[in-house]
Amino acid sequence: METMQVAVWVIVALVALALLFDFMNGFHDAANSIATVVSTGVLRPSQAVLFAAFFNFVAIFVFHLSVAATVGKGIADAGVVDTHVVFGALTGAITWNVITWYYGIPSSSSHALIGGIVGAVLAKAGPDALVATGIIRTVVFIFVSPLLGFTLGSLMMVLVAWICRRTSPSKVDGWFRRLQLVSAGAYSLGHGGNDAQKTIGIIWMLLISTGYAASTDKMPPDWVIVSCYLAIGLGTMFGGWRIVKTMGQKITKLKPVGGFCAETGGAMTLFLATAIGVPVSTTHTITGAIVGVGSVQRASAVRWGVAGNIVWAWVLTIPASALVAAGAYWVSFTLF
Repeated sequence: METMQVAVWVIVALVALALLFDFMNGFHDAANSIATVVSTGVLRPSQAVLFAAFFNFVAIFVFHLSVAATVGKGIADAGVVDTHVVFGALTGAITWNVITWYYGIPSSSSHALIGGIVGAVLAKAGPDALVATGIIRTVVFIFVSPLLGFTLGSLMMVLVAWICRRTSPSKVDGWFRRLQLVSAGAYSLGHGGNDAQKTIGIIWMLLISTGYAASTDKMPPDWVIVSCYLAIGLGTMFGGWRIVKTMGQKITKLKPVGGFCAETGGAMTLFLATAIGVPVSTTHTITGAIVGVGSVQRASAVRWGVAGNIVWAWVLTIPASALVAAGAYWVSFTLF
């Protein structure tokens, strides 16, 4: 009975750590949802974070838990996952999130978590314990999601320019100030739907590995789902203002029509990825869409140096978080 009590407290502590990661995910990625709508002046920052947080949570009623299933069962062999692996994965992801938030770099919380899982599992059992198909799909979408965001964002911009070619700029600006509320809501919905499920997946992985859930279960417990959507919504409410400036102003100068096109292209990408169960980066997606919108106006409208620095952060995210996770796994295993 005493051992069970210790195990329960360990699980409670790890669930709390996972929810902290989820909160930080919302905090870190708030810029992805609100940067364009704030930088174009459609909403004040305080209004924008509440708006985004609401749609983050509403996603609970919209999307199937396909991404949660991928993270919980499709990245690592369930037989090698234990509390040390989960601790290492979360520590690696949180550490990378803190570093990139501090320096205002819009990196991927999603890939930090995947990198954390990979690093901790490699430290324990080597590459044979990883599920190749899940990892390959995730890595492929590191490139696909920004390219798809870029393509859809730029196509939306071209389409809107053609439709509004005989309309005065002031009238177009007025229309898209209203329409941008729709696109920002859609993007926040996609953000909540994809990103909250990653934390649902790792808690589900923990519960399966410790016997508190069965690997044959089709759904995690309801309390896991609700708490993860609440945590990411609260994180978004507190916002990540360092990154808002980079996403909304430094990459390219956006007007409401550009913000609408970027958010719509990004939202379509996230809806597609969530439907097929791929844990993509909302950061990569919206950055690609913003660059696509800027490049339609003219290539010089994009500050390619800033975009290049962001790409380097993307490249480093998985290996950096994996390295920290491996170290955290060994510390946890050695001490506990």
